[in-house]
Amino acid sequence: MSEKLTVIWTSRDKEVALNMAFMYAKNSKIRGWWETVDFVIWGPSDMLVVEDADIQEEIKILQNVGVNVKACVACARRYGVVKELEDLGILVIPMGEPLTDDLKGEGKVITI
Repeated sequence: MSEKLTVIWTSRDKEVALNMAFMYAKNSKIRGWWETVDFVIWGPSDMLVVEDADIQEEIKILQNVGVNVKACVACARRYGVVKELEDLGILVIPMGEPLTDDLKGEGKVITI
């Protein structure tokens, strides 16, 4: 059984981000529910990250507890925020293949 969770965050809704996406990803790692936790910023969530200091602080917390924070490069390019995301320590990479691997593999994927 895989011990990997991938959280895909696509919403620009701050309340959903703070009270579901970030909370579950952070607690999953801190409490050992999953050995590996990937948190993927995809689509409209890119803009909330670069615009909102509270969201940026939550990303730092995720990184500090050992969550792998990534962003889809194609989306980041569409929104013109690649550099801003990279400056926050977010790994900006093509996500289609890694997501497909996660979906086909034994890990679990949740989309928020």
